[in-house]
Amino acid sequence: MKTSLLISTYNWPEALELVLMSVENQSESPDEILIADDGSKYHTTELIDRLRGETNLDILHIWHKDEGYQKCAILNKAVAAAKSDYVIFSDGDCIPRKDFVSVHLDHAEEGYFISGGTIRLPLALSRLINKDDILSQRCFSKDWLLENGHDINPIKNLKLTTSHDFAKMLNKFTPARKTWNGMNSSGWLKDIIKANGFNENLQYGGQDREFGLRLNNLGIRAKQLRFSAICLHLEHERSYKTQEAIMNNLKRRKEVIENKITTVEKGLNQYLK
Repeated sequence: MKTSLLISTYNWPEALELVLMSVENQSESPDEILIADDGSKYHTTELIDRLRGETNLDILHIWHKDEGYQKCAILNKAVAAAKSDYVIFSDGDCIPRKDFVSVHLDHAEEGYFISGGTIRLPLALSRLINKDDILSQRCFSKDWLLENGHDINPIKNLKLTTSHDFAKMLNKFTPARKTWNGMNSSGWLKDIIKANGFNENLQYGGQDREFGLRLNNLGIRAKQLRFSAICLHLEHERSYKTQEAIMNNLKRRKEVIENKITTVEKGLNQYLK
């Protein structure tokens, strides 16, 4: 089974470099890495060119012109470029734990997509993490996070467990919904194509969940792996976040549920050859 790791990014090469360091440190490597770049300036291109020479990562950089928040469009363009059977999705501000790729692949199953979890870090701690913290994996230690100012609650602390059996039990009983989470989800390329990818008419605010709902309507169920597939989310400003977009996305999700919608008018198919 060929696997693509698709990472979205926008004008934050410092965070993207940390993410790609963690990707290079994975216990199981993806066959290709797709960087879905929503219009970053040249600094991101320079970073990717440098890392191609410094690492063994197979990186394909998919970029389009900056025309505001167009994440769904760049995700579709990146998916169209994928040469794999299975696609793992994350963001350029999310540092994956060393077993991130292997957990997704171990649980990949026909008729399912995977819903993973994240631990959101405060701004100060997000700026503190460096290469050594990633290579040593100490940044995934509860004690290290607490010592460095992250006051995570007891339930979210459980995401840092290293016990496979305990994580499996938590995945089973967590009340969290099995949604498609753009920073940590995966699915079969053929299913993504069947749903026509991501809805380019949606802006920031749960637009990824709309895609997951359409997969559900196609009969694709979700596996809950929030306590097994783990990444650290680096905090940052979101100037593109608006209440209008969030409400519009909520309205669309309601329509998808009520009308059993499985596809979109403006989606992936316009980029497929």
